[in-house]
Amino acid sequence: MTVRNKEYWLAKQQQITLKHQAFIDGRFVDASDGDSYDTINPATGERLTQQAACSAADVDTAVAAARRSFESGVWADKAPGERKAIMQKLAQLIRENLDELALLESLNVGKPVNDAVNIDIPGSAACFDWYAEAIDKMYGEVAPTDGNNIATITREPMGVIAAVVPWNFPLDIAAWKLAPALITGNSVVLKPAEQSPLTALALAELAQQAGIPDGVLNVVTGHGHIVGKALGLHNDVDCLAFTGSTAVGKLMMGYSAQSNMKPVWPETGGKSPNLIFADCDLDAAVEHAAMGIFFNQGEVCSANSRILIESSIKDQFAEKFRAKAQSMNVGDPLDPETQVGALIDSNHACNVRKFIRQASEEGATLLTGGIGDESTAVVAPTIFDGVTTDMSIARDEVFGPVAALISFDSEEEAIAIANDSIYGLAASLWTTNLNRAHRVSRKLKAGTVSVNTMDALDFSTPFGGFKQSGFGRDLSLHAIDKFTQLKTTWIKLG
Repeated sequence: MTVRNKEYWLAKQQQITLKHQAFIDGRFVDASDGDSYDTINPATGERLTQQAACSAADVDTAVAAARRSFESGVWADKAPGERKAIMQKLAQLIRENLDELALLESLNVGKPVNDAVNIDIPGSAACFDWYAEAIDKMYGEVAPTDGNNIATITREPMGVIAAVVPWNFPLDIAAWKLAPALITGNSVVLKPAEQSPLTALALAELAQQAGIPDGVLNVVTGHGHIVGKALGLHNDVDCLAFTGSTAVGKLMMGYSAQSNMKPVWPETGGKSPNLIFADCDLDAAVEHAAMGIFFNQGEVCSANSRILIESSIKDQFAEKFRAKAQSMNVGDPLDPETQVGALIDSNHACNVRKFIRQASEEGATLLTGGIGDESTAVVAPTIFDGVTTDMSIARDEVFGPVAALISFDSEEEAIAIANDSIYGLAASLWTTNLNRAHRVSRKLKAGTVSVNTMDALDFSTPFGGFKQSGFGRDLSLHAIDKFTQLKTTWIKLG
């Protein structure tokens, strides 16, 4: 694990130049109407950049560049091995610029720089590498026709992909979309969250250095209700991949219906349950439960925010869990000892505090944490006990470091509580009983079920949800399905 002191990061900050323009057709450009907005360091409240606020006209320009590059074949017609080499070069450049990218991520979104340098940025590089390695090992099919016919089934790129990504893992989730979309020959218009454009713009520059042709990767910065909407409604966008809130995911699907019926692949909200049975390894369950809700300030769509504990061990778990939360270092993201940094901005911090107030008003018992200093975007790990399933803290996605403890008395009750949600992104369960592990896993309505671990994730396994957590999958070879279309070529022999 790489650990650098705060002084190193402060000195590094003085050395880097922050990109403040959009990246369209191989060039950094201002918004066509000259509009801009401030990006803020949530840990300090200081302005980082005056970022280009693109308009629908800029989206038109970026989509046209992507279309032109796609139809020219400058990228799509390259042999898979050629695209592979360029993507591997991009992965290497990400690793070579690890510290700068990690610092940009930390400054932009308030996450601990130690997490960015050891998890987020290496993970992004590994994602590009993984898909690069996969592409020249994927084969088409030959259908079982009679001897007078040959039918082949091949995958072809969709064309122009719009990728709209969130602010909680700006580079990581961008890589989840870009790597499979680019390696299969598509051209992409990437829209980072308005709060977190910095690493997306740095990535575009590295992609150009790696050899990705102009127009193949474009980055349009700006407000979601303008840029995101324009991409969703655009008739020349062939596919839209989205990670964000359920409400905006529904808007994107509506935009598709109003325009060209483009496929929309939403990965949206979550209210993931963590089922802890009495026969578990309690200390391991406590340790992982803390990671499951407090990592990344709880700003994780699959965060295990509903912790369901068998009644016989509930008090014991609650005391250990409270002690663990209180031991976590909260504060300056550039301090390598910090485990919980700042939330994305003051507005989001205010929303999280509203949930904390409402939980107390509805009768939940605050064990630790709470409102804190309202002049900052920092919210300490917060735990509520005595939560019932009708409370907002048990039903709504808080997207902050706030855990709800709920008791259960039987396996059937635990499953019923876990599935009583409009979401179905992830779930975890803790037990040493193998039969129970299999039985409960099958009954949980979630895209990923982690047994005796937390938020299990790997490039080899698909990530996505059930119900209003969206559909389609990131990661694994299944992600390639989103960005390709199947073509049957039927040849009748003479």
